[in-house]
Amino acid sequence: MSHRQRIEARADLNCFTTVLETPVAEGEGPLSGTTFAAKDLFDVAGHITLAGSTINRDTLPPATQDATLVARLKAAGSVLVGMTNMDEYAYGFATENAHYGPTRNPHDPSRLAGGSSGGSAAAVAAGLVDVALGSDTNGSIRVPASLCGIYGLKPTFGRLSRAGVFPFVHSLDHAGLFTRDPALMAKAYDAMLGPDSRDPVCSKARAEPVSPALHAPLPPLRVGVLGGFFAQGAAAEAHEAVAHVAQGLAELGCTIAPALLDGASQARSAAFCMTAMEGGSLHAANLRARPLDFDPAVRDRMLAGLLMPADLHLAARRVRRIFADQARAAFAQFDLLLSPATPCSAPQIGVPTVEIDGQQVPVRANLGMYCQPISFIGLPALSVPALCDTPLPIGVQMIAPAWAEARLLHVAVHLHAHGITGTRPIPSPPQQDPAP
Repeated sequence: MSHRQRIEARADLNCFTTVLETPVAEGEGPLSGTTFAAKDLFDVAGHITLAGSTINRDTLPPATQDATLVARLKAAGSVLVGMTNMDEYAYGFATENAHYGPTRNPHDPSRLAGGSSGGSAAAVAAGLVDVALGSDTNGSIRVPASLCGIYGLKPTFGRLSRAGVFPFVHSLDHAGLFTRDPALMAKAYDAMLGPDSRDPVCSKARAEPVSPALHAPLPPLRVGVLGGFFAQGAAAEAHEAVAHVAQGLAELGCTIAPALLDGASQARSAAFCMTAMEGGSLHAANLRARPLDFDPAVRDRMLAGLLMPADLHLAARRVRRIFADQARAAFAQFDLLLSPATPCSAPQIGVPTVEIDGQQVPVRANLGMYCQPISFIGLPALSVPALCDTPLPIGVQMIAPAWAEARLLHVAVHLHAHGITGTRPIPSPPQQDPAP
């Protein structure tokens, strides 16, 4: 079955905004024989970068060159098959797009895939592609990876190039990826490594391939299980997933102990402010000229950001420095930190709130509550799908010190090999009525 036939067979999931007609590999390399998709804010030459909007569709010309990460995956032999659905301008955790419709979770199409990189995560989970590119500002890779039951990596801020990626919050935007297998993730990650003069944040990024050492024995890591903020409000399935992964790591020889990051709640609040302010500022002209063309859920939060006083951004940056210091102190005691990736498994599509800590709170703002503080200080984090007895998939967030992606991927490979984490089978798609 061709890539197009596979995608058409799962059209019910609404993963793609564009499926390429005749994709071909541009080179031989470590990813030959694989396919990939790009979230529709990565430039693809000859196509308009939608970023989940109709405004871009109406106003932007087609891209003249591929985003750096798209070009590097092609050069490594992977075949780009299309661009994927997302929350408008990457502002959300649901991929319930008012213009292009919701992306559905392959494990239960009545439920969210998560966002904002939901189309990418669902496409990987459903087996429509091997690798998918996503972006993560506040959790937009780790949230859909958790809900769709796959691996989702947000590297250190500045590790992978954002050149040719439509921005959301320049201070917080990360580029990353999804796979069903951490060994393949490591190969794709290695293929995308390297400095890029087109992205000043990545202009001197270190290129340290991780694949060669993945199958070395796992050292006896000191693993901290985050409590406090990272345990409050989580549903039973989120606690079960963390306990399952922690127990698995203990069986692999790691030391497990409680850990705290006391400033996480304040960091999350500061990230909310910085996100709204920078996102609103980026789109200020269109918010004034054509406000009704925005997804209402995105527009209203951006408008709120424009109303915030300028000194609030400086206060948020101070909070970021304080929280980063707390994280560095924690990593003096631990090699790895664990938390839930999401507070619950996938909510139903169209349900605006979810219960967290006994209260109904908005889905779009709160599915990333445990990811947001980590993005705020740019640490690498990997959502791994726990293979425990929860009815639906849910991920565990593994957090490492800056530039320690190799550690995350090394641990993930061992968890996967021992059946502690991994993907679940996808239910068969609904039967289509035969043509008359």
